[in-house]
Amino acid sequence: MITAFFDDPGRAIVAIGALVGIAAALPGTFLVVQRRSMLTDAIGHAALFGIVLAFLVTRDLHSPWLLAGATAAGVLTVVLTRAVEATRLVRNDAAIALVFPALFAGGILLINLFARDAHLDADVVLLGEIAFAWLTVTTVAGATVPTTFLVLAVVATINALFVAAFWKELVLSSFDPESARALGRAPGTLTMALLACTSLTAVAAFEAVGSVLFVAFVVAPVGTGLLLADRMSRVLALALLVAVGASALGYEAAVALDTAIGPAMALVAGATTLAALLLSPRHGAIASALRLRGARQRDDVRALVVHLDSHRDAPDGLRENTPDDLERHLGWTAQRSRRITSRARRTGLVEPGAEPLVLTDEGTSEAARLAPPRA
Repeated sequence: MITAFFDDPGRAIVAIGALVGIAAALPGTFLVVQRRSMLTDAIGHAALFGIVLAFLVTRDLHSPWLLAGATAAGVLTVVLTRAVEATRLVRNDAAIALVFPALFAGGILLINLFARDAHLDADVVLLGEIAFAWLTVTTVAGATVPTTFLVLAVVATINALFVAAFWKELVLSSFDPESARALGRAPGTLTMALLACTSLTAVAAFEAVGSVLFVAFVVAPVGTGLLLADRMSRVLALALLVAVGASALGYEAAVALDTAIGPAMALVAGATTLAALLLSPRHGAIASALRLRGARQRDDVRALVVHLDSHRDAPDGLRENTPDDLERHLGWTAQRSRRITSRARRTGLVEPGAEPLVLTDEGTSEAARLAPPRA
């Protein structure tokens, strides 16, 4: 049954893409909350340095030591970045920009100097090609599965076990590292472990999506989850759901448009984040704009109520409390004055149809609350 499933290239590609997203979202959820997401880009680029060093030692492009070397290079990137940042001479983003280009450039130079004849290309590490990732297969318990899928399944399992085992500690360290440190939860060690998991995942995903697109698989699903949920468990669940959905929809879009599959998956994942950024009921741009508009309208009504109350017993009250005269006192246009007056009447603060404007008892009470009389 498993072999039959992977006999269909489309299903195999979607499954590999979904596993990339799942494996990346597990540690990525916490890295995004900790604002360390761009370290994944640094890790992905610097991994080439570790791959080349491991190849120079083993002279075998299929050796598992290449995976270990790439993972070690990712950890080295993090250690060096922290060391540069600890000098307090540069900020975190500048430290990342100093470290990973140096390691990536070192990897390129090592290829040109010592591995020029090997089938080891920096473009493969950077870009990957998920359309061909299913071609190399491995037989396990009589079932033939793509090697990339098998490796990603193992990595996703490792990440899931790590997150499940240290869930409470990871959540506390992500939101309140000082409290985590005071309680002996070692937030620095947990972050290093997260980054090691991310480095391992990045290397496992190279053949499918490369280091450039890998960042999208880490950040976009998690960003969608953060915009739509407030609990970390729900954020992670949404991130995993988006990762799987983006893989399936991205593949269908790529086939329909006859374009590259990996970028299409990454684009769909990014599109979900953009949609959430616009439509999220709590954090979305549209909801925020509507809340801001509502707040402005409420402030305008309050200003009207205070204005009417301040002129209620004044000799010029009849003249001051007409809609046409509000422009001179409050700087409102006639259209704005009519809109605010209408809202004040609907909310029961101004007598309906009264001319000049007269506060209701509720309006008078609101005015007293907003501008209490001086003692």
